[in-house]
Amino acid sequence: MNAMNVMPLQVTVAATVVAVGVALWAGSGDKGGGGPRAAVRKAILTVDRVSTEVASIIACLALTVAVAAGAWQVVSRFATETPSSWSEALVRVALIWMAYLGVAVALRAGALVSIDVAHRYARGAVQRTIEAMALACVLSFMGVMFWFGWAMAERVQFQTIAGLEFSMAYAYAAIPLGALFAMVGATAHFLDRRAEELENAV
Repeated sequence: MNAMNVMPLQVTVAATVVAVGVALWAGSGDKGGGGPRAAVRKAILTVDRVSTEVASIIACLALTVAVAAGAWQVVSRFATETPSSWSEALVRVALIWMAYLGVAVALRAGALVSIDVAHRYARGAVQRTIEAMALACVLSFMGVMFWFGWAMAERVQFQTIAGLEFSMAYAYAAIPLGALFAMVGATAHFLDRRAEELENAV
């Protein structure tokens, strides 16, 4: 493995250790009290409220665009018999944006598929350790996606998407942006769990 691939992994692991440490520190103690821990926790949750809302709006808009472009493709192909050259490419780009931004919203809500038996039956420090390990896995994965997604977006910025005639970088930008929002959402979920569907599952 060359240095170009090793360095991002090293940076990601180091950043993950620091981020999980800060999250554990901010999430410990009295959540309703004052002090630096409460201030850091409040700041992360405030950023999360904005970022998750933005991610949710963009994901919904992307889904709307995908549905509209897909419907137009069907109409143009079967009703007018002149298939649109741009609608299929637009559907692909919109679905990429919807998926990557939707991940952030799902992580914040604790709605992704998970194996929660260990978490459900654990208590105290063991349960918190499981949550911290899950956060570390998510942050590591999203960190790698952010790094290489950014590199890929830079690499393809001078290539155009066939049928749309704009830079491929606009499509690939969903990867680092979605990863960034997902990291904020995962950290906020660690500090303020919202997984009622898992807690109430039978």
